[in-house]
Amino acid sequence: MSVEGTGKARILVVDDSKLMRKAAHKMLGDEFDVITAEDGHDAWSQVGRDAGIQVVFTDLNMPNMDGYELLREIRGAQDAGIQGLPVIVVTGAENDEKARMKALDLGATDFITKPFTTSDLVARARAHSTYQRVTRQLQSQVMLDGLTGLANRAGFMDRLRQDMAYARRHEQALCLVRLDVEDFQRFFLHNGRDVAEALVLQVARLLRARIRKEDTAARVGLGSFALSLPGGEEAGIAAMVERLQAEVMANPPLHEGEPVAVVLHAAVLTPLTDASLGPDEAMDACQARLDVARESGLAVLPPAPQLAPAADAVPPAPAPVAEQTVPTVPAPEPPVAVPTPTPAAPAVPAPTQATVAAPTAPAPAPPPVREVVRVDEVLDHLQAGRVQEVMPRLPAVIGRLLPLLRLLGPNQRRQLIEFLQK
Repeated sequence: MSVEGTGKARILVVDDSKLMRKAAHKMLGDEFDVITAEDGHDAWSQVGRDAGIQVVFTDLNMPNMDGYELLREIRGAQDAGIQGLPVIVVTGAENDEKARMKALDLGATDFITKPFTTSDLVARARAHSTYQRVTRQLQSQVMLDGLTGLANRAGFMDRLRQDMAYARRHEQALCLVRLDVEDFQRFFLHNGRDVAEALVLQVARLLRARIRKEDTAARVGLGSFALSLPGGEEAGIAAMVERLQAEVMANPPLHEGEPVAVVLHAAVLTPLTDASLGPDEAMDACQARLDVARESGLAVLPPAPQLAPAADAVPPAPAPVAEQTVPTVPAPEPPVAVPTPTPAAPAVPAPTQATVAAPTAPAPAPPPVREVVRVDEVLDHLQAGRVQEVMPRLPAVIGRLLPLLRLLGPNQRRQLIEFLQK
């Protein structure tokens, strides 16, 4: 049941006394949507699954989880909406000044002392529910794109942070999608504001129609969009993006009665479960994949099996060096080198150097240089124009470069991405 549906602010009253819970219903029920919990555990569970709660009244002394611990959980929540909930502590004769100060230090918003009257309780509920409603309205406006009504970049980054934390806690897949209109600034200048905004609104409408309730769509730049898709299937997401691209290109905006050609590029990044990866790094990695898609002329750069943590298991070439066993060599080697040397055990260390540079280079590749060789190999393939061959390895390389990207400024980061494209 939503707050909008009832027209009443929702109040959560937490008390282990059944009598007090009934009294709260009687005192507040005419004006508010009152729900109750018998202890902190029950309350914390309800707060986590009910985004409509606007104010919490809680007793301090309760079994299982007391009011202090409930305050800690609420103020330490990753969700900003939960973290900012007004929490009014109900104190009694057994709660001295020290107990009140402890609750205040933990983030209590206000206090009300037993015995209290109906007017006392209603006054507190009115004041804090109104404040919370206004605060949520202002936050939603700040987090929304004014033209499309989708989340803006700030709102999307906040949501992506929450989605990534949830995905890691529950070991659930999470896909990030970046979608860009090619050369949007030039499109804007050549066709005018009305045509450019019509295109943006068209893409926003198609995105909104294709995502689920738990997904988040955002406009993160003038002609740039992003999607956070918890638990989505990779192949299905790539197919959905391709259908959207096809629909936009089949129904382009009109300028002076003539259709204007539109090109969209997209990239999918998954599963985003690496604990060392933050929202900014994930967006950078996906942007780098999007740049590769644009450079190579691909409509959608499909997702890779895993991000940086599984890099050692993804590329076929480095595996022989890590294992140093003969059985792992024959699978990747025959198509690359069909020379006369026998694939015996002594030849295992050499193939790594040979796969990086096509000429025969017998110089040994020591294990410490393994990461550098892998990046060089990918760059050599890109320079040779063999984009499709290195596509599965790009997420691993991007993952390895993320610590470096964090240290660079915007111009340096752009130069590095341009270098990687070459």
